[in-house]
Amino acid sequence: MDTTANKLLELVLTPLNISHHQLDNDSHKHSGSATDSHYNLVLVSDDFAALGPVKRHQKVYALVGELMQNPIHALALHCYTPEQWQAKQEKMPATAPCMGGSKTA
Repeated sequence: MDTTANKLLELVLTPLNISHHQLDNDSHKHSGSATDSHYNLVLVSDDFAALGPVKRHQKVYALVGELMQNPIHALALHCYTPEQWQAKQEKMPATAPCMGGSKTA
């Protein structure tokens, strides 16, 4: 994991009670030479329970402000409570079972 990603996670995971997180570097999907500038971050925390979506984002941006603009150009945030995350997972379609390379069931 790149140093920008490590710093981003350090700034977020330390003060928040995070039960699940996923950080993806999406820089390769954008033009330009920057390789550590676009991220997609999923956070699940009880700390978001009393907050609406805008307040959740403000809370996270307040923690990572020093990274915004340089080196991070874009940060997509997806902030959930554990209950919201569980409901989202339950709605996800199940993947088909792997047949181990065989084409017969």
